[in-house]
Amino acid sequence: MGRANQALKQVLEAYGISQNKLAVALGIDRSAVFKWVHDQREPSSETIVEITQVLKTLNPLAAKEFVQLYLGSIVEDDQSTEP
Repeated sequence: MGRANQALKQVLEAYGISQNKLAVALGIDRSAVFKWVHDQREPSSETIVEITQVLKTLNPLAAKEFVQLYLGSIVEDDQSTEP
């Protein structure tokens, strides 16, 4: 499973956000979200940004966790090198 797919699936489940609710908020067909969650297709980098923005409106904590799960080690590495 791709990192974005796994992060999205985990966040939707943890915060009780349905695939349909995310799809409606993104203005796309639910089948696209289904494909991401079931690792049939990887969202583009532009779509990752859109997902994050929509999650912020639905649940800011979900958006934060999505970014953390998706970028985890990158964000942690950057923070550990700051003075």
